[in-house]
Amino acid sequence: MGQRATRSKSWVLCGSGDRRLRLIRLALKKLPFFCLLLGLAAWPAQAAPTKILVFGDSLVSGYGLKPNEAFPPMLGMRLHTDGYDVLIANGGVPGETTTLAFARLEAALESRPDLVILELGANDMLNNLPLKTTRENLKKMLQAFHQVGAHVILAGMVAKSDLPIAYRRRFDALYPELARSYATALYPYFLEGVGGNPALTQEGGLHPNAKGVQAIVAHIAPLVERVLAQMGIKPRRSSLIGE
Repeated sequence: MGQRATRSKSWVLCGSGDRRLRLIRLALKKLPFFCLLLGLAAWPAQAAPTKILVFGDSLVSGYGLKPNEAFPPMLGMRLHTDGYDVLIANGGVPGETTTLAFARLEAALESRPDLVILELGANDMLNNLPLKTTRENLKKMLQAFHQVGAHVILAGMVAKSDLPIAYRRRFDALYPELARSYATALYPYFLEGVGGNPALTQEGGLHPNAKGVQAIVAHIAPLVERVLAQMGIKPRRSSLIGE
């Protein structure tokens, strides 16, 4: 989704990620987690904030939107409002296929996220790439994130209706199959309630607009919070709230 630019906007919530993998690696080595800190000043000194990495393509990178309208910061604001102490990193790159994403996986692993929202595969489908390749890349990414101790939410995609029905069936079944195989939480369709809705998408109908991102956050946040609960992470109230 989105044209792949030579100067990407990955990992940009509180710094520059414009020079892609080299700068991503450099930033991650210099900082424990290149991210947006939400609400830390309001919390008493307790456990470290939960690190959440959103790893995907233009659907999460904020393609066509202002930086604060992208999915990662909007999800962070929702979690902050609900009382969670989190760090959110935007690991979305426009035009990314699963193969290109796998090539930059090492830098993402170095950040040691606690939770990963893995949203990839749409560009594989749109470019008619072999489904076997998509499956293998997603499988290797799931394995790698689990090996560093991260929990994962796999965000699925649905094939376009104008593709051959046999391909659509196999593509649509891919995400549930992977989620079952790797005991991973599944959000079946990342654009649920948004895709195909002109009021919630940008021109062309592929990418969510700001209202569309808000809708996605509203739909997926309950699952994110359930996974956080499974991780033993509970919302905390700031001593400054309600005083």
